[in-house]
Amino acid sequence: MAYLADAQGRSAQELGRDGLRAWDHRLLPRGRWLWTPVGVAVVLAVWEALARAGLASALFFPAPSAVASAFWRLMATGVLPASLAVSLRRLGMGFALGAGPGLVLGLAMGRSRRLRDLLDPVIASAHPVPKIAILPLIMIVFGIGETSKVVVVALGAFFPILINTMAGVHQISPIHFEVAENYGAGRLKVFTRVLLPGSLPMVLAGVRLGLNIALLLTIAVEMVFAAGGLGGIVWQSWETLRVQNIYATLVVIAVLGIGFNAAVQCLSRRLVPWQPEREI
Repeated sequence: MAYLADAQGRSAQELGRDGLRAWDHRLLPRGRWLWTPVGVAVVLAVWEALARAGLASALFFPAPSAVASAFWRLMATGVLPASLAVSLRRLGMGFALGAGPGLVLGLAMGRSRRLRDLLDPVIASAHPVPKIAILPLIMIVFGIGETSKVVVVALGAFFPILINTMAGVHQISPIHFEVAENYGAGRLKVFTRVLLPGSLPMVLAGVRLGLNIALLLTIAVEMVFAAGGLGGIVWQSWETLRVQNIYATLVVIAVLGIGFNAAVQCLSRRLVPWQPEREI
């Protein structure tokens, strides 16, 4: 009887913990999304007060109201929409050019040990090299036109997707491949039912990293070339000391980064529904 009562007590405690955990799971996302804009609003309000009181230099830290005014001025003149379109076009072309080969080669290297042993030293040595550092070499090969900018962005997106895809394939247990082959699955079935679903979470993680690095390199290349785009606005604003324009452009870049991450997370929930979301 004592054992039964103890077991019932533990069951009641576990049910209570499960109920509390489910309650937290319903309320935590709302609280998280509520606290983010509240924190941003508090920081902006303090920043505005310090700027108006003269405690923050208007040259280096313009008031948020001045940044907002610069943002609307850039929007009204059409400079910001046109530059945003240029940057997104370069980013999209570079990401597509780097993501495709990175995905294919990552799947092949993850599946083939010989290919991995052959190419892994090359990847390990080429990946850490800053892509901006090899920009002169890229310009020698591809010229000083648009192609060089796109190639730099493509190289930035290539390595994260390749490495994450290879790791995603490599972590799949060999038992899954053996079971599929024992049931008579061909190469196409193994690819669509085992290889691709098993590596998809890591592939999407690589896509997220690749997008962020591609955005970073797009802005950096535009600042180096000073040839339009959001990076061009930043560079020209620095040359003319229009700091409020720099802050306005940085806000747009930050929003782009948030949007890319949110899009990949939404895609991950749709394509990998079996992957649990862990609340921290």
